[in-house]
Amino acid sequence: MDYMIRTVKETDLEEVTAVEAACFPAAEAADRSSFKQRIETFPDSFFVAEEEGRIIGFINGCVTDQKVICDEMFADSGYHDPKGAYQSIFGLDVLPEYRKQGIAAGLMEYLIQDARKRGRKGLILTCKDRLIHYYEKFGYKNMGISGSTHGGAVWYDMILEF
Repeated sequence: MDYMIRTVKETDLEEVTAVEAACFPAAEAADRSSFKQRIETFPDSFFVAEEEGRIIGFINGCVTDQKVICDEMFADSGYHDPKGAYQSIFGLDVLPEYRKQGIAAGLMEYLIQDARKRGRKGLILTCKDRLIHYYEKFGYKNMGISGSTHGGAVWYDMILEF
């Protein structure tokens, strides 16, 4: 598979919104206005995977000093602190027809390396129980059930510390 990873651009708004809608249930998916705010606030921690001009996946999240993600972070870009210690991950999306080809892993490795380069202490994310083992492959540790109730789901806090 021949794809590239690059920083998001404002012109990617409609496409990333469509990818999100294809990857998450409506109750969990970020909407267009959320992505607009994220692209404007933290483009330096929002990367897209692109194949032949089409966005096939992305990874994004604010930077924070908190060690866990709270629900308010998803909607309020004020939680972003460019000098924060931890890179959060709000979403790791890959279109269904492009899954199981290493794209999600490529995006994750890219963000991990970027966080190291920027001097972060680590990365944080929340995931469902069925994905805990996937994130553990990258070195994340399960911190237990999250306080997050985003989309009405049960989430687990995960942390990767350098």
